[in-house]
Amino acid sequence: MTRPPRARDLGLPFPGTPGPLNAITDVPGVEVGFCTLTDPARDLRTGVTAILPRGKGTTPIPVTAGHYALNGNGEMTGTHWIDDAGYFLGPVVISNTHAIGACHTGAVQWMIDTYAEHFAGTAWAMPVVAETYDGVLNDITRLSVTPDHARAALDAASTGPVAEGSTGGGNGMIAYEFKGGTGTASRRVDLGGEWTVAALVQANFGIRPWLTILGKPVGQMLSEDRLLPRETGSIIVILATDAPLSPLSLRALAKRAAIGIGRTGTPGGNSSGDIFLAFSTANPQSMAERANLLRQVTELNPDHLDPIYLAAVEAVDEAVVNAMVAGEDVPTVKPRGKICRAIGRERLAALFRD
Repeated sequence: MTRPPRARDLGLPFPGTPGPLNAITDVPGVEVGFCTLTDPARDLRTGVTAILPRGKGTTPIPVTAGHYALNGNGEMTGTHWIDDAGYFLGPVVISNTHAIGACHTGAVQWMIDTYAEHFAGTAWAMPVVAETYDGVLNDITRLSVTPDHARAALDAASTGPVAEGSTGGGNGMIAYEFKGGTGTASRRVDLGGEWTVAALVQANFGIRPWLTILGKPVGQMLSEDRLLPRETGSIIVILATDAPLSPLSLRALAKRAAIGIGRTGTPGGNSSGDIFLAFSTANPQSMAERANLLRQVTELNPDHLDPIYLAAVEAVDEAVVNAMVAGEDVPTVKPRGKICRAIGRERLAALFRD
């Protein structure tokens, strides 16, 4: 299948140096999978996105992590433990607001099966499950997402290019009143050692007048076919890196996602849930209960992290635009009879040829 053009393919001059895929899978070991559910006859347009920070290995190895919520009108499970422990174990799953429970059950089942030896003891599972609301394009009250759909997304996870737009949990999402959804991007950073910082977003936020792309007031230039009178959406941002960062530095990195989405124009509307997670695949360690008394890790000095922070901001900015560029026209469910329009690749490209 031919991959649709992405923002850079349209000539949009995003700064920074991306990895070879310009995707979160540029971070070695990270895998992404989707389960996409679409049936217009049933008002069904939703799905599940799964991220495996360390792939499908059968030995559980935590990843160091930090999180930040710009606006809390949303959900991301497991963050209390991340705040206390500085790590999490297992997958990240993203879907719609009413699917948190189903996806959590499916992710726990997947972890029990995948890490069978680990769970033969007294182990517990606490996957990260996050959501945004897709009730404008999907009949969210049907509770269509099941644990099996979460497991299907996890089983489908792989390295390589990442599908964008109306795929997985992004299937029913709207960004700046254009069709939004899943987007991804990456940046290479050289600090004497070379590392990757990458983002995957589920973009479902913003209103048209706010939309700014690379400094242009695109939302004011493409102002027709509006859908929403005010901010009612959310965005989940997952940042991944192979740079060796401490939990405190990863929390600081997660905060930079707010600046990244801000570059696209949002002020962080009050009704939005803007929740961000950053993790590092560096310093692989066994589970704490099996580790030695003393641990040795390598961590980058926080005073040298400005290029890493900039990479995160740039990757998030581009990932949001990629989500919109991949969009297509979709009819609304609530209210019925309208169309959520794609941003239109040619007209967007034309704005940057002038």
